[in-house]
Amino acid sequence: MLPTDKTHCFGKTNEPLFLREINNLIFGNQTQISSPSGKNCGRMTSLEPVALGVSMSYPKACLILLVVIPFTTALAQVSHSEQVQIAPPLIRAIDPPAPGATAAALEQQADGLRAEKLYLDALDYYHAALAKKPDDPVLLNKIGITELMMQRYNQARKAFEHAIKSNHEFADAYNNLGVMFYEEKKYGAAVKQYEKAITKDNSSASFFSNLGAAYFSKRDFEPAVIAYQHALELDPEVFERTSRAGVQAQLPSPEDRARYDYTVAKLYAKMGFSDQSLEYLKKAMEAGYKDLKNVYRDVEFAEVRKNPRFTVLMASKTTVITD
Repeated sequence: MLPTDKTHCFGKTNEPLFLREINNLIFGNQTQISSPSGKNCGRMTSLEPVALGVSMSYPKACLILLVVIPFTTALAQVSHSEQVQIAPPLIRAIDPPAPGATAAALEQQADGLRAEKLYLDALDYYHAALAKKPDDPVLLNKIGITELMMQRYNQARKAFEHAIKSNHEFADAYNNLGVMFYEEKKYGAAVKQYEKAITKDNSSASFFSNLGAAYFSKRDFEPAVIAYQHALELDPEVFERTSRAGVQAQLPSPEDRARYDYTVAKLYAKMGFSDQSLEYLKKAMEAGYKDLKNVYRDVEFAEVRKNPRFTVLMASKTTVITD
């Protein structure tokens, strides 16, 4: 039963434009579709067919519905014509590891997938290879690296520890276990693992660079400088390679970042690499290194100070870049 209270009548007397158009289309100027007036609202009963708030005969109601429904549907379609929809991401299907593939072939495929950052697929292939070569320390180490890239530290730790258990002389596994601790900001534990790696292999610049980063993060600057110096002596480009592909050094504050850059500049200057020294000196300036005046007193910069680029750099008003 429709309510008879005038306050519950349908709509207002100012009907929408499209209703007036339909009125003209169907009835000409004789009849209009509108809400019933207040005085007629109470007279409507459940026996009277109602369409869009009007009392009318059944045939008229059906005719109007046939016209209005497609019309309003068309309006809805038009109103959405300018929407932008984002397509779903492209899904690249990677075939599962072939049961008949050799361990070497599976490992090679996994290496390629890891390089493309398809880590889960890479793990599938590494584990398939491991099933054919159980307890292989190289495969376990690669599984740990892949887990580390996904920040799954517990799984990474288990893989590295398993690799060490399989081969106690495997320096890479000790180093990578140290990286895992470093990522968790457990710098003391990281130092211990890096030192173990160095006892197994003291020819790796990366091991010394990682050790220096861990000491620096602990604010133990003197051993950090010694470790960094060893790293540079083994490989003058070790810092450039680390910045492109390795784990970013974690420094507690902007001041430490600036000090780190100045320290590296000083080490490069000591070894006679002026270009690299000036590059890190500029980074130290951008980081707001407070003791920049020491560059004129530190003997390590003696040759760098003769470089015209040094004069230009120090005369420039380098903008301090803040976080």
